[in-house]
Amino acid sequence: MSKLVTIYGGSGFAGRYIARRMAKAGWRVRVAVRRPNEALFVKPYGTVGQVAPILCNIRNDASVAEAMTGADAVVNCVGTFDKGGKNNFDAVQDEGAARIARLAAEKGIPTLVHLSAIGADAEGDSLYATSKGRGEAAILDSFPEAVILRPSVMFGPEDNFFNRFAGMTRFGPVLPVVGGGTKFQPVYVDDVAHAAEMGARGEAAPGIYELGGPDVQTFRELMQDMLTMIQRRRMIVNLPFWLAGIMGTVFDAGSAMTGGLVKAPITRDQVTTLHHDNVVTGETKTFEDLGITPTAMEVVLPGYLWRFRQTGQYADITASARNLRT
Repeated sequence: MSKLVTIYGGSGFAGRYIARRMAKAGWRVRVAVRRPNEALFVKPYGTVGQVAPILCNIRNDASVAEAMTGADAVVNCVGTFDKGGKNNFDAVQDEGAARIARLAAEKGIPTLVHLSAIGADAEGDSLYATSKGRGEAAILDSFPEAVILRPSVMFGPEDNFFNRFAGMTRFGPVLPVVGGGTKFQPVYVDDVAHAAEMGARGEAAPGIYELGGPDVQTFRELMQDMLTMIQRRRMIVNLPFWLAGIMGTVFDAGSAMTGGLVKAPITRDQVTTLHHDNVVTGETKTFEDLGITPTAMEVVLPGYLWRFRQTGQYADITASARNLRT
């Protein structure tokens, strides 16, 4: 019988790519999520019955343990940007990650892969970074041979980074950003999935890997490149951190008053995070140690950002038509 992998959060942005890769590698894939009915799209990744979404709540020991029963590998992709509610930073990225590692060790599962983030630091100054850092520490305490992946901001057709800011260009001549000088090293989501696949299959040495793409650019430079790709002219306005902090506090309050129904466009904690560059530090393993050549943004972004052009997929035809002689 083929091997089985349980992927917690396997229907999320990175998780679905990992699920697809593991299915193509011939593994049976168990996608453990809170809402399996919303994860049915993963089933065609493999043959009939090869990929199965199941119900799991990572805040519950019994639920997590049941999801990994019989698994040969476990991958944890669960993360959040919400600091409030039941599924907050601590519950998901600290306690949830610790629970998965502890139970995987107790069950004697051979391999564990955990998706973290560059900047994870138990002593960091943002709640997001500290919860990620504490989660990593707890994982290594229970499962010292774990493979921990720390990607920079990930891009791909379903991303919430380039798609979000490209969508904002539809509503006015100004594109506001916070931390315009902050550096990022965007990484293609399928490259991260490739690294996770290697970890799950036991082809990656245990340890921490920081994963960044081939290009390092400031936030402003990324937005300028994006505007060129979607063929729109917008004024990029860099909001000072002090102003963004005030806005984040107000938005946080508004979100809390609505019980989280209205999501804050930016939070105070995100502003704090943007004070720090999001790039590979050189202090850990990287793609090079895995033998993976990261994909450049220019290869992937045009393939899904074209829909934000004013004439969409007809942009090239429209431009060519202007050159016709009448």
